[in-house]
Amino acid sequence: MQSVPSQAIRPLSLNPSLSSSRLPFFSFSLPIFRKFKICPSIYNKSQKVPLFLTLRCCSSGSVTAKPSSEDRRNRDVQEPDEKVVALRRLFSKPGIGIDAYIIPSQDAHQSEFIAECYMRRAYISGFTGSAGTAVVTKDKAALWTDGRYFLQAEKQLSSSWVLMRAGSLGVPTTSEWLNDVLSPGGRVGIDPFLFSHDAAKELKEAISKKNLELVYLYDLNLVDEIWKESRPKPPNNPIRVHDMKYAGLDVASKLSSLRAELVGTGASAIVISMLDEVAWLLNLRGSDVPHSPVMYAYLIVEVDGAKLFVDNSKVTKEVMDHLKNASVELRPYDSILSEIRRLAAQGAQLWLDTSSVNAAIVETYKSALDKYRSNHGSKGKIKNKRYDESNGLSEGPSGVYMRSPISLAKALKNPAELEGMQNCHLRDAAALAQFWCWLEEEIHNNVELTEVDVADKLLEFRAKKEGFLDTSFDTISGSGANGAIIHYRAEIGSCSVVDPNKLFLLDSGAQYIDGTTDITRTVHFGEPTAREKECFTRVLKGHIALDQAVFPENTPGFVLDAFARSSLWKIGLDYRHGTGHGVGAALNVHEGPQSISYRYGNTTPLQKGMIVSNEPGYYEDHAFGIRIENLLHVQEINTPNRYGGIEYLGFEKLTFFPIQVCY
Repeated sequence: MQSVPSQAIRPLSLNPSLSSSRLPFFSFSLPIFRKFKICPSIYNKSQKVPLFLTLRCCSSGSVTAKPSSEDRRNRDVQEPDEKVVALRRLFSKPGIGIDAYIIPSQDAHQSEFIAECYMRRAYISGFTGSAGTAVVTKDKAALWTDGRYFLQAEKQLSSSWVLMRAGSLGVPTTSEWLNDVLSPGGRVGIDPFLFSHDAAKELKEAISKKNLELVYLYDLNLVDEIWKESRPKPPNNPIRVHDMKYAGLDVASKLSSLRAELVGTGASAIVISMLDEVAWLLNLRGSDVPHSPVMYAYLIVEVDGAKLFVDNSKVTKEVMDHLKNASVELRPYDSILSEIRRLAAQGAQLWLDTSSVNAAIVETYKSALDKYRSNHGSKGKIKNKRYDESNGLSEGPSGVYMRSPISLAKALKNPAELEGMQNCHLRDAAALAQFWCWLEEEIHNNVELTEVDVADKLLEFRAKKEGFLDTSFDTISGSGANGAIIHYRAEIGSCSVVDPNKLFLLDSGAQYIDGTTDITRTVHFGEPTAREKECFTRVLKGHIALDQAVFPENTPGFVLDAFARSSLWKIGLDYRHGTGHGVGAALNVHEGPQSISYRYGNTTPLQKGMIVSNEPGYYEDHAFGIRIENLLHVQEINTPNRYGGIEYLGFEKLTFFPIQVCY
């Protein structure tokens, strides 16, 4: 599954130009699995699993896949949107007084996947993709999303909304659009809990060019005000302890390393808001968020203590004892701002990753520090001995604003985490083998199956495997034209029938107690066209090129991105997403800081122990989609030379399932 940064307003690649040339590299006479009749037994880890597998051809009756264009709504006549109308009524209420309101996709923790009660952008707009930003003014409503979701948004948005294809030529960013449609002096409202401090700061600076004011509405979210009683309740599922045999490192050791970082930077405490960072650091897992084994919580780690801000009803006795052994105290989830004020009043030097910590927390801290300095004079003399001038704070506390050190520590998997990832991928491959054998047989017997039927059956096979907990994202099951919707979600009543005469793309993953999987395969059950053969071959060549890459240490992921695109580039083709994302160990299917992408702003080098996906693709709107994805583990390569005395790195496959062969 492919991810992009959470802000959909970031620049993206332009639409690829399509070539009419044909280059039949393979005769694609066979679809899937005659030779691949899998028995319940599983390979031992030491066995080599072939990258390719010969598959058999099935023939079946013709079923026409429904193109996404058939689901588009008539946009010639604008229909009134009751939710948008209700939202606009709030603009003029006392204490609000705004001219526009921005609704992002995120929760207060900048999560990609969020609990249903926080899906405010989906509620107000009807667009359910995981990335996007909605903006409502007094007379306009617009939604920005990236190239993965253009076709989906076309389907789901009503005529009241304007779709902004972010990154396409001539499409303004949200701030540019606001500067254009609002009069100077206009006020733009946001919920500061839903924006990282960096994102809010960037927005504030951008709209100030037109003399627009950014207004923080701390006390209420306007979408919640109109959602009212129908809004789902916040999750309160129990938290569980992540066993040491999977975690590989105890909480005390992790906290000790983090505190050494605090001392080194002169910080007295760090505020952690990313849910996967909280879960990893404390060896805890939850189920508050779909597809991600995390719980809604904040964590503050001080040099001599730690506090977890979480709904107490989620904490079992086992978890309570686990936290007590690590000297972690419990506090109510919604008391985080009061604790920030208390620490600032003591002169605490807080470490805040402003790229992820929300604007409400950062601005509360800065405001409280201003009050502290005012009370203690210009020098801001610190009462607490822990925060004295020996830490270089003679001018008083001002905060430490740096990337969270937990992000990188979490990305470098220890041996126990890698073993868990390998083991769960073996079980996952067995489930996939059983599933694909079933699907091939059904198609061969002319059984009519919808995309939802296929996704449900895959879940059934996976759920039988030891340690299965959940899917790691909504399965992308796309036949024919629907495969071109990069993050397509099949739904009952509107999905297509799997057409044996069209390409079928299946992107899926699972959460197991010991690891996380993510795999994409594109297959054909009949005879593909020359165009489909060529595009599939070029995607496969790019996948192999990245899989086999060897590179010097300290190489950032963007350097490798071209390996996967080069074959497509040769005939003027490309794809609108990154090539690889980090993956957590029994955590989020998308994690940083590493990535393999054309976005050269991410200079994080790939390092031993990191896990990344390898998923080049190609998509022709309203025709077909192709993507081939494995997960890879970064490891040292024993090269015959060590130019410059440095290490060289490469990849080891974690995914044990074959790719359809073309010939």
